[in-house]
Amino acid sequence: MVSINVANTMNETCVDDISIVLQIDLYKNSCPEAESIIYSWVENAVSQDSRMAASLLRLHFHDCFGCDGSVLLDDTEDFTGEKTALPNLNSLRGFEVIDAIKSELESVCPQTVSCADILATAARDSVVISGGPSWEVEMGRKDSLGASKEAATNNIPGPNSTVPILVAKFQNVGLSFNDMIALSGAHTLGMARCSTFSSRLQGSNGPDINLDFLQNLQQLCSQTDGNSRLARLDLVSPATFDNQYYINLLSGEGLLPSDQALVTDDYQTRQLVLSYAEDPLAFFEDFKNSMLKMGSLGVLTGTDGQIRGNCRVVN
Repeated sequence: MVSINVANTMNETCVDDISIVLQIDLYKNSCPEAESIIYSWVENAVSQDSRMAASLLRLHFHDCFGCDGSVLLDDTEDFTGEKTALPNLNSLRGFEVIDAIKSELESVCPQTVSCADILATAARDSVVISGGPSWEVEMGRKDSLGASKEAATNNIPGPNSTVPILVAKFQNVGLSFNDMIALSGAHTLGMARCSTFSSRLQGSNGPDINLDFLQNLQQLCSQTDGNSRLARLDLVSPATFDNQYYINLLSGEGLLPSDQALVTDDYQTRQLVLSYAEDPLAFFEDFKNSMLKMGSLGVLTGTDGQIRGNCRVVN
């Protein structure tokens, strides 16, 4: 069980009585340009490809069921990383942006800023650039010396997850019921392949079914290359970080089965969805607090781990 206390300047996570401290402005003296370098690369990447904001945010999410940069490691002949795990395969992108950020940081302040901290900061910047809330990213994560394809496969919730499965997977890593609803709001950005929401296309009955929405999806996904076609997670404001995701769920326009389940399968989740649909500022506040909490999960600090020179390989 992970117990997290957020303070103004540092976040102390207690795991089995071992204190792990993440700190705001950690690189203020050792690499003062770090955050501006990261922001500049993220801004440039998103300006060239608006999907990249969602992609960089998702990289941090998939790394942060253990925030240690393990998701960035490439497979080798004698090592299998997390990139080929089912939730990540043909899904995660943006690695080249992280590579570019790391390359510049290594030239300015070598062996100082970890890949895990780059992911956390790039995720925040992606939200800000897309019109969402800002927060102070707590730094001090070290990069892992390995990765676990099995853990990535088992821990990351799938697109067909029911509410009980979602709650269990979030609670298993130390995130609450409310964190799960708030963090799901990240699906206000990005796209998904037809293959990830195919079960959504089968439903045609029930009080929350939006037939026009489903028929449009069926038309998109019935084409020859249907399974690889992409649909926007938020049709209304796909490149803007806002609370439209929750409004969409209430009108039956959740793309992934796991998203729409939040209003159809559980009264408590529906009530929280309703509150965020009505109050975007409440969503923003809860989202940034949950991002801080998630960003401190499974971190390596102090003498654990390393600061990679290349995010794709262990030193």
